[in-house]
Amino acid sequence: MDLNTELYGYARDCFPERLVIDLRIGLRYTAVLLEGGFCGVAYTFFREGNCLSFPWQRPLVGQTSTKLLGMLGSSDLVETAVGLATLNALANHSVPTMSSGDILDNLSLQPDDCVAMVGLFEPLVPVIRNKVRRLVIFERSQGAGFLPPEEMGGVLPDCQVVLVTATTLINRTFGEILERARGCREVALLGPSTPLLPDYFFPRGVTLLSGIMVERSAELLRVVSEAGGTPHFMPFARKVNLFLGKDHS
Repeated sequence: MDLNTELYGYARDCFPERLVIDLRIGLRYTAVLLEGGFCGVAYTFFREGNCLSFPWQRPLVGQTSTKLLGMLGSSDLVETAVGLATLNALANHSVPTMSSGDILDNLSLQPDDCVAMVGLFEPLVPVIRNKVRRLVIFERSQGAGFLPPEEMGGVLPDCQVVLVTATTLINRTFGEILERARGCREVALLGPSTPLLPDYFFPRGVTLLSGIMVERSAELLRVVSEAGGTPHFMPFARKVNLFLGKDHS
């Protein structure tokens, strides 16, 4: 059983079923709005997916959250994004141990640390480089100083901190990354696609979840429809961090 199948079963059992009120599949992000005003987003792998011939039963609006959660198991990346956005609409709400702000305001980095970044988070790069011994960036796109994901197996075991984009839940590489990062002091899952599910991720070795909580769903849905990205979300969402440990519940 892969992580996405487990996530589907976990969410189906943990959250009450809700109707889908609105859904936007944008060029950069996908957003799902559920009854009660619960909204979640996930990254759209537009070029890799099958968006022009989306095969799922229409209309999607009016379906249940459980039905859309089933898309987490799809082989199509756009469908998987719909499933993950639905999960985030159900899961990403305030809990007492949550803190606001950027991940680097909440993550302890040591001068001797080797940090791996799986997926480029460009605003974090200069700050991290000034705090640690080494920063290694794994990115599929071509770029100076990036390493291909295929080289992670030889690097992650020697790192103390690993920052992983939550889009790895969509392309199903997160499980493999977790295996390679098993000895790391900190394993953080971050980005707007991150499900804030401490009881699911803590037993699997994740120490920090850094995602967003949507606070103004109508405006955020418009941003998604207009192909906006993370910086455009911030007037309508809040960056939040959730540390995982024995006292996280």
